Amino acid sequence: MALAIGIAVTARFNPGNVVLFYPPHRLDMSLNLFVVLLALLFLVAYVLVRTLRSTMRMPQRVAAYRQRKREREGNKGLRDALKALFEGRFGHAEKAAMRAAELPENAGLAALIGARAAHRMREPSRRDAWLAGTVHDNTLKTARLMTVTELLVDDHQPEAALEAVAELNASGQRHIHALQWSMKANQQARNWPEVLRLVRILDKRKALHPALSKRLRELAYESLLGEQGHDAESIRRVWATVPAADRLVPYIAARAAGSFNARGLHDEARAIAEDALKANWDERVVRAYREAAGPAGSPSLLVQIEHCETWLKDRPLDAELALTLGSLCLKQKLWGKAQRHLEQALSDATEAAMVREAHLKLAQMHEALGQDEEAARHYRQCALATVL
Repeated sequence: MALAIGIAVTARFNPGNVVLFYPPHRLDMSLNLFVVLLALLFLVAYVLVRTLRSTMRMPQRVAAYRQRKREREGNKGLRDALKALFEGRFGHAEKAAMRAAELPENAGLAALIGARAAHRMREPSRRDAWLAGTVHDNTLKTARLMTVTELLVDDHQPEAALEAVAELNASGQRHIHALQWSMKANQQARNWPEVLRLVRILDKRKALHPALSKRLRELAYESLLGEQGHDAESIRRVWATVPAADRLVPYIAARAAGSFNARGLHDEARAIAEDALKANWDERVVRAYREAAGPAGSPSLLVQIEHCETWLKDRPLDAELALTLGSLCLKQKLWGKAQRHLEQALSDATEAAMVREAHLKLAQMHEALGQDEEAARHYRQCALATVL
């Protein structure tokens, strides 16, 4: 309002005149009108320039609008793909991943989601096609290799999974999740030494449940020590690689003693069993100790009998130990001791296998003593226990 009043007052007392002369034409106008026309000209020029600039920038603005639209749709597709994957709607997840992959920034992650969805639908060709699209993206190398390892292990292709693990290890990635999947791949490939190494690493990091760790160790040692192709030297080499702490674990010691017994290495089997029994008492090791009995009349057999008598004082109701002592005394032809301990084992036995073996040993003892009627009775009891 002040500006309008000022202009009106100034224009009223402004006697100025402007002459535009272009021969033979002459145009006279007041200074006020000239100022007004000049302002209007400026406004028209300004509008024309702005219109021209907007027209020239129109393709760029359209491209930016389309890019924003693609980004919105691509990001929405990525969110929808993740949501559908977590919901278990794998067909929807793969379709959403296709939409998300149209945006280059999301193509890698969308491919990994699509690969997981295709794998869940048992479509290996589509899964491999998705994964192939991420090979050249170095920013997703670790994610791709982890996904490949997981999916191939789930598909029971351990050799291919181990190739991905080797590539992952070469890049220096050794985090816990990678070690866990590497362990599973080696387990499927029956590479038990590597499984044991990884189990020890994961145990140190407390990344395995104790029950799972124990079971994996059992499977590994059962396979390593129970392979039929082992001869005396090879089983010794395998045993030499077992850590000292693991040698005292009952199931490992029992398996190792059984393997040494199977190859006639009874002296080493006895040593393994004795060391394990000193650390942890276990019936499986006692059974393997019985099977490692020395030859009749040998000093080693007498030492075994002495050890069993000492142990029996601390465990008078141990049927497995009584059966072992009775069997050793029978082999040494200590008839009285053999009968007493075998009958004790028979009375305390809780398993059919133990009852059967006790009857068999008593039958053999009576047969050696010429007591055919007693021997026949125990043979019948042994046969009944076998049937039951």
